[in-house]
Amino acid sequence: MAKRSIILLPDPVLRLVAAPIGTVDDEVRRLADDLLETMYEAPGVGLAAPQVGVSRRLIVLDVSEKDDEKQPHVMINPVIVQRSDEPNVHEEGCLSIPDVRAEIERPTSVVVRYVDRNGALRELSADGLLATCVQHEIDHLEGRLLIDYMSRLRREMVVKRFKKLARDRAMM
Repeated sequence: MAKRSIILLPDPVLRLVAAPIGTVDDEVRRLADDLLETMYEAPGVGLAAPQVGVSRRLIVLDVSEKDDEKQPHVMINPVIVQRSDEPNVHEEGCLSIPDVRAEIERPTSVVVRYVDRNGALRELSADGLLATCVQHEIDHLEGRLLIDYMSRLRREMVVKRFKKLARDRAMM
């Protein structure tokens, strides 16, 4: 396992629709392990492959409490197959847009179909924080970001700030 660098807004990889993964092999499992290590060190509760510059349909999640046993989920080619009608508002953050948080309304529960790290087709019913996290990470696979749920003015302010930070980093 290796910790990878998390890319930040405005990196264009974050806006790409990620490519499906055809075969679950050692390379895909290594990427999953790297994503988990990177997520835990960040620390975060979810991470998508595009956030480390790999435009592939793979996400990892773990919403367990800090002192509880880790409960990692690796989801390859995840697809939401069912959403509840009941909305839930949750404050979300994003490792690719640090220090920015927003209240986002999403379905309270979802059913997600995915392939696990062993290549088996699985389905998971998720609610609460796990459902929010699954939806947030799948958004990354579609090139959607947290800022897309903000008002136009706030989104433009965040993008402007991160473009300036990127220019400053490039000059170092």
